[in-house]
Amino acid sequence: MSRPETDRITVNTQNSIRIVSDAGTVIYVDPLGISTAPADADLILFTHSHYDHFSPEDVARIKKPETRYIIPSGMKNDLEKIGIGMSSYVCMEAGDRVSVCGIYIDAVPAYNKLKPFHPRRNGWLGYVISVDGIRIYAAGDTDALSENTSIQCDIAMVPIGGTYTMNPKEAAAFINELKPPVVIPTHYGSIVGKAADADEFAKRVDPEIEVVRKLRF
Repeated sequence: MSRPETDRITVNTQNSIRIVSDAGTVIYVDPLGISTAPADADLILFTHSHYDHFSPEDVARIKKPETRYIIPSGMKNDLEKIGIGMSSYVCMEAGDRVSVCGIYIDAVPAYNKLKPFHPRRNGWLGYVISVDGIRIYAAGDTDALSENTSIQCDIAMVPIGGTYTMNPKEAAAFINELKPPVVIPTHYGSIVGKAADADEFAKRVDPEIEVVRKLRF
């Protein structure tokens, strides 16, 4: 049975995450595959600029005039190209902490150690989002990084699909070291990975850690 705090979270596809606070603040991470046009985003965070994480079409569906954005420093031009000016976004680098829309956000590194897809030099990010006293770690596209095993979080959302990120075995080993109370697997079953990856991941996660499946297929 999932914990009540996970009820605030939905995962649409890939790393497309939506979080709603008790006060009704709506936070998106890497919106993708949004089928309606709710125009409800108070805050949108982008982990990096790949097409399945930065989708201008999906941003157009969820943004409103007062929407704020959090981006890695290297994504300034991406936002400017879609008409989002610097007064609306905050640039972050790993180790930074900001408060936007009453939400505290810590930026952490996200990169591949050996694969070429997400090089460390790009400065792409994962985020720890503090919502109503709950710390939610949205890892972005990353391998298991030693510098991230000290992250303090209540809910970890990590990619498991392999190829561009951790595979189920690697992700489970990382989570067993991180030891969050709850983990939600992401980034599998569509562009990369298969639905059954969640079964493999869950089998390898320490039984004291609750695995909650949120991804929609």
